[in-house]
Amino acid sequence: MEISLKKFGFVLSSREAGREAFAAFQSRLAEVPADERIFINFDGVHTFSPSWADEFLTPLNEKFGSRVYLKESENPSVIATIDLLEKINKFKFKKARASTNLKRR
Repeated sequence: MEISLKKFGFVLSSREAGREAFAAFQSRLAEVPADERIFINFDGVHTFSPSWADEFLTPLNEKFGSRVYLKESENPSVIATIDLLEKINKFKFKKARASTNLKRR
């Protein structure tokens, strides 16, 4: 499964909006097979704040762990936010090249 974050907007900036986005996506997440990877695509996102990311990516990582992969991004906002989340939460997200295809393990 690939989650394109731009579907939630180009400016992802508030904690409340991140929480709402994660809640709205629950029905899709319930359909993810146990052996499927989840790729997060940042293409099209202009602003990505730590508060929004913490409400969306942190619970996603808690629920799916090693199956969550963040696709590469050159966006400084995305890079800084991911670095901050990893430091605060003391875990590392798995990274995937932007061109990675969706494949099962």
